[in-house]
Amino acid sequence: MRLIDGAIRFPVTTAVCVILLVLFGTLALFRLPIQLTPDVEEPTITVGTFWPGASPQEVEREIVDEQEEQLKSLEGLRKMTSSSSDSYGEITLEFITGTDLDAALLKVSNRLEQVPAYPADADKPVITAGNPNFGAVAWFIVRGDSSFTGDMATQFDFVEDNVKPAFERVPGVALSNIFGGREQEMRVYVDPAELAARQITLNEVAAALDRENKNYSGGDFDEGKRRYIVRTVGEYDSPEDIENIVVAMRGDSPVYLRDVGRAELGYKKAGAEVFFFGDQVLAVNVIKETGANTLQVMDGVKAVAEALNGDLLPGRNLQMIQAYDQTTYITSAIHLVRQSLFVGGLLAVLVLLLFLRSFSSTLVIAVAIPISIVGTFLLMSWFGRTLNVISLAGMAFAVGMVVDNSIVTLENIYRHRMMGKSRARAAYDGASEVWGAVLASTLTTIAVFIPVAFIQEEVGQLFGDIAIAICCAVALSLVISITVIPSLSAKILGGSGQQSDRGFKGLWGGARRMGEVNERIGNIVSWMTVSNRRRIPVILVMTGLSLGLSWLLMPKTDYLPTGNQNFIFGFMLPPPGYNLEEV
Repeated sequence: MRLIDGAIRFPVTTAVCVILLVLFGTLALFRLPIQLTPDVEEPTITVGTFWPGASPQEVEREIVDEQEEQLKSLEGLRKMTSSSSDSYGEITLEFITGTDLDAALLKVSNRLEQVPAYPADADKPVITAGNPNFGAVAWFIVRGDSSFTGDMATQFDFVEDNVKPAFERVPGVALSNIFGGREQEMRVYVDPAELAARQITLNEVAAALDRENKNYSGGDFDEGKRRYIVRTVGEYDSPEDIENIVVAMRGDSPVYLRDVGRAELGYKKAGAEVFFFGDQVLAVNVIKETGANTLQVMDGVKAVAEALNGDLLPGRNLQMIQAYDQTTYITSAIHLVRQSLFVGGLLAVLVLLLFLRSFSSTLVIAVAIPISIVGTFLLMSWFGRTLNVISLAGMAFAVGMVVDNSIVTLENIYRHRMMGKSRARAAYDGASEVWGAVLASTLTTIAVFIPVAFIQEEVGQLFGDIAIAICCAVALSLVISITVIPSLSAKILGGSGQQSDRGFKGLWGGARRMGEVNERIGNIVSWMTVSNRRRIPVILVMTGLSLGLSWLLMPKTDYLPTGNQNFIFGFMLPPPGYNLEEV
């Protein structure tokens, strides 16, 4: 075979190829995005509609039911669920796997345009791909320091204008959300008695407030060499501007808002409150983009938090601390799997040394492990995968597989070496004899795992990395077994033309003791296979024992292991109808 002959005749070229593979594989390792688990694309769209002051029943009847009527016939829709709460309604649309979300978003938007009418004071529906509050990699707490006085909830606008944009500017951050604060708003209080005395309704007051809060363009005109833009400024700048608007005319006398009420700058009613060790605080989370390197994103987020704590926040007697960091668990999980990978490789080398009885033979086979694993990083980078516990677990599984092809090749080369052949001739003859069997064995292994990578459902997306990692590692081990192994064997493989009694045989008392063990095993097999009266009971007993022990020892079934993130959620459900203050 030309490939084997070329690897033996040109060892420098073979070494250069190996060095390049390891070099580019190492570079790919540092470029691979690192995260806890692979990205699972769930074609889900959420439609949220806010209607201030409406009860859940009104939200469902006036908004959600009307939207569902238009959305239920969407193409590719698999499941539709909705929930209605105080002032808010939400519809979650789940599409079949493989749906183009961009096209689905456009279809959803077009269907919502066909809703006959919305309540006058309801906001426009907000359409979001997926769940915007899912997958936060970090949570931060903004609280007052020892010199802070006032209501922490009123700092919402400051945090939204300064902290939130700072986090969202970090590369790899999709968005940031704030919880627990109260937005600033302008409030108008009216006196019912004054309105009744002047025969003015609340609708007239609302119409006047909306009508006067606008700027109108008056066009432009030329005067001499200059061109002037004319506009009428009516937008409110202060509570006094609101109090000076004309609500209605009674005879020849205008009725100003200040005659029937007053305006003041206040804060919206709290929808939620966040506490940290008993103190009211604001909570800010960070959600990363799909496929972003979690560790790099967290480094950037921590740098921004440190800069805010050192510059902006102390000016308002505030401080920010990190309450949750997903990278802590990611780092420990990846470290555990990486440690298992190294330990597995070391044990594989020790077992090889024990059985092959030769340091040179063990060294020849052991090089297949790091070359295959490092080369797998390069292939995973080409396939656009990420480095996570699933892909690392696949590599850990593959550590024992990548040496199989090399063992088969080296053992046959060693057999030819024992015939008295030269190293180069033994390497060529031995590898040429078994390369077909090694290829068949490798293709069989790949055929078992590769279908998982083509499954589009969630399971395929989740476990595709482990299939790709194993297939890439095993495929590289095939190439190594017919190139690197013969090339190294032709240079360093030992052997003197006679069998050695060192190593594993020596542990058992030499060839004589091993011969006794082989003879006893042969006698047992011969006794079991001498007739059908013995073969059939042995088969039934062994099969029954296997099934019985499998059933007894089978662990509890679950979708995924939960792991230990040192993070616990507790939920308390208050009686229905309780307001926020009572809760």
